[in-house]
Amino acid sequence: MTTASWLDLPSDSPFGVHNLPYGVFTTAGDPRRRIGVAIGDQVLELAGAAHAVGHAEELLELLSAPSLNPLMAAGRQEWTALRAEITRWLTDPALRPLVEPHLTPRADVTLHLPFEVGDYVDFYASEHHASNLGRLFRPGSEPLTPNWKHLPIGYHGRSGTVVVSGTPVVRPQGQRKAPADAAPSFGPSRRLDIEAEVGFVVGAPSALGTAVPLEAFADHVFGVCLVNDWSARDIQAWEYVPLGPFLGKSFATSVSPWVVPLDALATARVAPPARDVEPLPYLDDRDAKEPWGLDITMEVRINGTVVSRPPFAAMYWTAAQQFAHMTVNGASVRPGDLFASGTVSGPDRGTEGALIELTWNGERPATLADGSTRAFVEDGDEVVITATAPGPDGTVIGFGEVAGRVLPARG
Repeated sequence: MTTASWLDLPSDSPFGVHNLPYGVFTTAGDPRRRIGVAIGDQVLELAGAAHAVGHAEELLELLSAPSLNPLMAAGRQEWTALRAEITRWLTDPALRPLVEPHLTPRADVTLHLPFEVGDYVDFYASEHHASNLGRLFRPGSEPLTPNWKHLPIGYHGRSGTVVVSGTPVVRPQGQRKAPADAAPSFGPSRRLDIEAEVGFVVGAPSALGTAVPLEAFADHVFGVCLVNDWSARDIQAWEYVPLGPFLGKSFATSVSPWVVPLDALATARVAPPARDVEPLPYLDDRDAKEPWGLDITMEVRINGTVVSRPPFAAMYWTAAQQFAHMTVNGASVRPGDLFASGTVSGPDRGTEGALIELTWNGERPATLADGSTRAFVEDGDEVVITATAPGPDGTVIGFGEVAGRVLPARG
C-alpha cells in the first residue's frame, strides 16, 4: 500500500509521496539555488527540512549544493536512504511542525536546470521511428539499416546547449540543400522539428576502461526526465553524411526540471517488445527477471493542441541496453551525464514523436485547434511534452513537462 502524507494530497496527484522527483529552484525573495522535491502543488526544500529534523552534516552538505550532482555522485545506497527519509518527513505527523515551514507553493518558485550536464548522448531506439524515417528517405529499400537490430545506435551531442524547460529556442541557421537545388544555400531552418524523448541521468561514475553490465544499470542511473531534442531537418539532411548529426541538433536540447528517481518507477517496469534478432551477450536481457522496459505514456502539444501520444513501452532498445552499449568499449561515465532514448514513436497514427513522421515529411500537415496547420514548427509556436507512468496501488507518476517556444532566427 502507498503511504499517506499529512499534506492530504488527492489520490491522483502525479507528485505524491510515491514519486518525489528532484529539482533545483529559487524564489523571488531568495536567489540561492536550492534542491527540492515536488510534493503535490508544493516544493520541499531538502536542506532546510533535513536541518530541522536533525540530520548529520554529511547529508546536509549534499543537500545544500546548488545542483543535484553531489547527491547523484553519492551512489544508490545514499539515494535509497534519502528517499526513505523524505518519505518519513512527509508522512510522520509528528514531524509536520518541523518540515512544513520548508514547503513553498510550486507557483512561487523558478525552476532551473537541475544538474550540471557532463556528456550528452542521444540514441535512436524506436523501431517505429527508425522504420518511418527509412521509408521516407530510402523508399524502395529496407527501412532499417543492417546494424539497427544488433546494437543501439546513438551519437554524442552537445551538452552545453542542454537547457531547462521554458527556455526559448531560437530558430537555427545553417546550410540547406534540397534534392532539386544545384548548390547549398544559407539561412534559417525551414524544417524545424521536435523529438519527444525520455532522458536518463547518470549519478554514480564508472571507471575508464571498464564496461558497465546490464545488471548494474540501476547502480549508476539516478533518475529520469523528459527531453525535446529539437532538430533542424533540412540542415541535418545536408550535413549528416558521412559522420551524422551536428549543427542540425546541437543548437538546443530541452529537458524537464524534475528528475524522477529510478526507484519511483518500479511499478512501471515492463518487458520490451519481442525481438526477432538475437542480441549479443552483453545486450541480452531475455533472462532478466525485470527488464528495463518502462510503461511511460507521453503527450505532445503544439500551442495547446494534442498532436501525438507516443508510448515509451514500444521502444525496441531499453535504457539498460543503451547504457551497457555506451560503456562496452570502456568509455567512462560521470555524475551529470545524460543519455536520451531517441524519438519515442508507436505503430499507429497519432503516436509519432516527431513532426517529420506525423506529417510524413510535410505531406499531411497536422491541424491545430485554431484551424491552422503545421508541417514543421513555426516561429511563435510553443511545444509542450508531458508524460505519466503507473505508480503503486493505482497511483500516477508525473514527470512534469518540457516546454519551449520558438523565436525567430537572429542575425
